[in-house]
Amino acid sequence: MTISRPEFLENPESRCPVILVLDTSASMQGTPIEALNEGLAEFKFDVEQDALASLRVEVSLVTFGSVVQKKQDFVTIDDFTPPVLTAAGKTPMGEALQLALDSLEERKSLYRAHGISYYRPWVFLITDGAPTDGVLWQEAVEKVHQQEKDQHLSFFAVGVEGADRDILQELMPEGRAPFFLKDLKFKELFRWVSASVKRVSMGKVGGGDMMALPPVHEWAA
Repeated sequence: MTISRPEFLENPESRCPVILVLDTSASMQGTPIEALNEGLAEFKFDVEQDALASLRVEVSLVTFGSVVQKKQDFVTIDDFTPPVLTAAGKTPMGEALQLALDSLEERKSLYRAHGISYYRPWVFLITDGAPTDGVLWQEAVEKVHQQEKDQHLSFFAVGVEGADRDILQELMPEGRAPFFLKDLKFKELFRWVSASVKRVSMGKVGGGDMMALPPVHEWAA
């Protein structure tokens, strides 16, 4: 198999894709969105400190507020420049999740086409609200459940103050609960994400069940 894309020619390491689905609706204005921006910067800094993880961890951002958009396509952490997010609009969470899942499938197809092995992807939703796009939301719930059941991804949800607990629980796979953030501790949350993906990226590709992750007591209620 011929690798032709420069990103894979220069770095043929296995990839650990992480897609962050971030709420940028109006309710996140002020301190919450500022803390989220600081957390993203912390994530980049922390992963970059690990030489192997910096080659393997790829990050993508999907944001949802006034619009749903892929704010950042998949890049390794050294090429990731955390954007300055602003908050406005409603909470089209279902549309955002569908975009994230579609984007992930496209990336996995690209890995396969170029002979790049990859770890089970992470999809990480952070929100302080409830979805305002009911039909798309229900479709997204079904897709997340099926993808988790088939072990095609690992899904996590974090509720910021104001998040609908019942809605987030509905989204989670059976037997697992969403997390809820303490006091806007986004830096601590993203340090945990960094530590977790670094741990995953050191393991064996296709290793089966998810390995034990670090404790969450510093940031989760």
